[in-house]
Amino acid sequence: MTLNQVKSLYQQQLAPIYPENEIHSILQIVCEDLLNWSRSDFIIKDREKLTHLQEEILQKSLKELRTSKPIQYITGKAHFYGHEFTVNEHTLIPRQETEELVDMIIKDHKAASYLNIIDIGTGTGCIGLSLKALKPDCIVTLMDVSEEALATAQSNANHLKTPVKTILQDVLTLDELPEKYEIIVSNPPYVRNMEKEEIHSNVLEHEPHLALFVEDHDPLIFYSKILKLAQKALKPEGTLYLEINQYLPEEMRKLAQGLGFDSEIFQDLNGNYRMMKCVRN
Repeated sequence: MTLNQVKSLYQQQLAPIYPENEIHSILQIVCEDLLNWSRSDFIIKDREKLTHLQEEILQKSLKELRTSKPIQYITGKAHFYGHEFTVNEHTLIPRQETEELVDMIIKDHKAASYLNIIDIGTGTGCIGLSLKALKPDCIVTLMDVSEEALATAQSNANHLKTPVKTILQDVLTLDELPEKYEIIVSNPPYVRNMEKEEIHSNVLEHEPHLALFVEDHDPLIFYSKILKLAQKALKPEGTLYLEINQYLPEEMRKLAQGLGFDSEIFQDLNGNYRMMKCVRN
């Protein structure tokens, strides 16, 4: 079998699940991450006969993709803010919207070298580790309730050579954070159960619900706790950065105001209200 034949097979079997251009991109990722091909290899090896092992890898990946399993969980890798992160069933897949949050923090603090930062609900560590990689003099702490997720974040820190502190902790049980910070950042669970019907099956069936969903009757539970912790833990010049539910910007604004914060809410590149910045008033 040649790569060209595999392309046709992927297009045929994945057409009910993915758009045509996305199928092409998915196969390219499989070849790059699992066959260790370069982007040019993917083009020039189009008609070359595949080895038995290569064909087996591509067929196995296709079988998993047909179950709507995200490509990142098949390759075990995700790309975020110029870095490669290990991902698994215990961590959310890093997303472009979260890259925008990191970009905002970097731009806001481009002149600062030393900062004490905590990333609450870190998952893969993509936020905190991206900040540490760009600002190596900063002190970064990664916190998560999942032992498996925190181990993945530590593995990513080792791979990126970005030394960090880690805390295994359910933020909802905390009375205070361990230190004072210039930056507190969090992308906590915020999708209401009532919004599940909007979620693509590849997310709903494969990504950890612990990191995604909150109860409909208390959708801001994590934000309320983090804002209360930030009241004590933010340094006077400090800033709290949050990724938020696009449907609840006004509710978030009122919550922050009631807890003594001035806030700004920003749209992402898709026009959704996705990022929030809070300072103590």
